[in-house]
Amino acid sequence: MRGEKAFILDEVRRYHKEQEAGKDFVPGVTEIWPSGATLDAEDRVALVEAALEMRIAAGPSSRRFESLFAKRLGRRKAHLTNSGSSANLLALTALTSHTLGERRLKPGDEVITVAAGFPTTVNPIVQNGMVPVFIDVELGTYNTTAERVARAIGPKTRAVMIAHALGNPFEAEEVAQLAKEHDLFFVEDNCDAVGTTYNGKVTGTFGDLTTVSFYPAHHLTMGEGGCVLTSDLKLARVVESLRDWGRDCWCEPGRNNTCLKRFDYRLGNLPHGYDHKYIFSHVGYNLKATDLQASLGLSQLARLDEFTAARKRNWRRLREGLDGVPHLLLPEATRNSDPSWFGFVLTVDPDAPFRRAELVDFLENRKIGTRRLFAGNLTRQPAYVDQPHRVVGDLTNSDLITEHTFWVGVYPGLTDEMLDYVIASIKEFTGANG
Repeated sequence: MRGEKAFILDEVRRYHKEQEAGKDFVPGVTEIWPSGATLDAEDRVALVEAALEMRIAAGPSSRRFESLFAKRLGRRKAHLTNSGSSANLLALTALTSHTLGERRLKPGDEVITVAAGFPTTVNPIVQNGMVPVFIDVELGTYNTTAERVARAIGPKTRAVMIAHALGNPFEAEEVAQLAKEHDLFFVEDNCDAVGTTYNGKVTGTFGDLTTVSFYPAHHLTMGEGGCVLTSDLKLARVVESLRDWGRDCWCEPGRNNTCLKRFDYRLGNLPHGYDHKYIFSHVGYNLKATDLQASLGLSQLARLDEFTAARKRNWRRLREGLDGVPHLLLPEATRNSDPSWFGFVLTVDPDAPFRRAELVDFLENRKIGTRRLFAGNLTRQPAYVDQPHRVVGDLTNSDLITEHTFWVGVYPGLTDEMLDYVIASIKEFTGANG
């Protein structure tokens, strides 16, 4: 059987090589995606091997990934989820747990976040009956500042939940210090920034809870998937419970009586000795990932340094190539940071002789993929217009981003030839329309 398995996996490698052969770049014909998974033969092998072993639920690969990823980010615990969106939901919901006593978040509490971002950073606030407090961001970095966060803290503020913008970190250390001084919880959405450092520390190490996404667009992929990380063992236990139906038991799948008192509990109004595997201490979900996903994640994790270097290199090539192009605001790294970039963001000067839409149409017609800076100003989105919220200061930059900003890709699957074509295309358009 071992020989048969080895033969199959060798055939998978051969198949992968055949599938990747002959994919030459043809300008204006080959799609240049703004983001995407970078998958090699060993990624394909990892998926097939897990399938051959019929590891269809969470198992040894999931546990191994959680351990290695927690170590990589310097956190004590990591819990895999079925998506980054679920990770955000679990992280904020964990802060409502009765186990936190008087510190627990409650409906009506305020949570500071940014107006220009992705909905899944804000949705858990609304879904838990809390009130998002929206603040603006800076142009160039596309992040908010600790000063803006400080101005937004009010008598009902109980938490801060902010994402690093396109791999560029916000002032996470300063925000963490503000949270500590004001007894606020801090959820650090690190979905776009795995591999980034701020003040010499990797992002994902500043919040009480940190979230990551493994969607194909992100730095590592499992196809779908996400993760919640923390060094607070109490919060880690709550996250696990909420992820696993809300159960009180912490036995791993296929194991019983880890606590050695499975039939000796009395919780709630249940009779003494009720099976601990079926005692539920939270109103939870089933948001687990599978070993198929984790197997791919392990293969990808081995290449994280390679991916990070490629993202930095690609971003730098675009930045140097577009330096001085008129009517475009180019991105800047946050001070004291070394970003693992998610994308290369461009803002068209409102006074430019052309509109963002015209430049985007030109690029898209050349098969150069573009994306908006996610939802733009979330307070203008139909989903949030009637949702209770508070705005501190104006949202001038968020509005400008809504109208004038877009980004192109830097992910590791892009070649120098592709990036040079992007640079030449932007220069051609601005030269002809300047």
